Amino acid sequence: MTAAVMPTYGRIDIAFERGEGAYMYDTEGGKYLDFATGLAVLCLGHSHPHLVAEIQRQAATLMHTSNLYNIPGQERLAQRLVANSFADTVFFCNSGAEANECAIKLARRYHHANGNPERYRVITFDDCFHGRTLATIAATGTEKVLDGFGPKVDGFDHVAVGDFEALQAAIGPQTAAIMIEPIQAEGGVMVVEDAVMQKLRQVCDDNGLLLIVDEVQTGMGRTGRLLAHEWSGVTPDVATLGKGIGGGFPIGACMATAEAAKGMVAGTHGSTYGGNPLAAAAGNAVLDVILADGFIENVERMGTLLRSRLEDVCRRNDSVIHEEVRGRGLLLGIQCRVPNMDLVTAMRKHGVLVPPAGDNVMRMLPPLNIEESHIDEAIAALEDVCRELGQ
Repeated sequence: MTAAVMPTYGRIDIAFERGEGAYMYDTEGGKYLDFATGLAVLCLGHSHPHLVAEIQRQAATLMHTSNLYNIPGQERLAQRLVANSFADTVFFCNSGAEANECAIKLARRYHHANGNPERYRVITFDDCFHGRTLATIAATGTEKVLDGFGPKVDGFDHVAVGDFEALQAAIGPQTAAIMIEPIQAEGGVMVVEDAVMQKLRQVCDDNGLLLIVDEVQTGMGRTGRLLAHEWSGVTPDVATLGKGIGGGFPIGACMATAEAAKGMVAGTHGSTYGGNPLAAAAGNAVLDVILADGFIENVERMGTLLRSRLEDVCRRNDSVIHEEVRGRGLLLGIQCRVPNMDLVTAMRKHGVLVPPAGDNVMRMLPPLNIEESHIDEAIAALEDVCRELGQ
């Protein structure tokens, strides 16, 4: 990497030149099984034929037009998301962080429209991650993401997941919403229990708060449901999407009920590129595949298989990794006894890309359309790595 690129990332000295299916190929001829997928972005793997064809078709026709005009592809994408979820309306942007910004603004506007502009604070949770903008690092709240960016944006309170006594104490006359990830992926692949999600819904109802669910990493079929909160049976007021919704093309979405979104009238929010024809074409192409009969059911099936295989490896290698496998569907993690980056690095040397997470966890985020042979390959590499690190 040259000095021309701002050094905000700790990059690994590999450059990839192409990808196909579940594999990436570097400039030195190396082949890697991709169980990182750009951190849950490449939900259909690399260069999926239908996604590529739809992007090429739209790029040759019309790539961009302002949101001052109707965009048919954007409208179709919104209608399909609404038809397959709790939501009544969708705002499109370019990333998950932008979608979370929209959700925060929406919560404030909701109470403003109800005559309660003093209600602007959002309660989030320890070990969460909601993005890298000034507002979303304040929502995240950890010193790691806040350091050097003071003063911290006001309006966020933090409690531990499941500590309802602390949650009740944090709720006050200025509270507008509760915001939570169904699985704290960056925080260590910590699944929020269904009972906790259900109780959060009740707390919101009892206190006139909006429930915002950050589905940036968990959404678009990743857990074996289109949206991960569906596992709990809870209906949120707002949900945010990013990463997988474009299959590799930048797009984000903030989905809401009509009631929650009633303050978001013309002029209150916008995005130059949000939901442009090219992005909408990518989003619709991803939905074409994900909503096809049996696709999401197969994600659940492959997730169950991968979890079972991981549990077998964990039981046999408890000097290197803990026995517990965390997560749901194809968002899984294992806590390491050795430094997690040792495991991540060793897996890469064995030709499998996996990302780290908090709490010394190694994640697995494969394409949603993986086959059993890909699981076999990843597990074989993990067995070899555990054997080497356990010596």
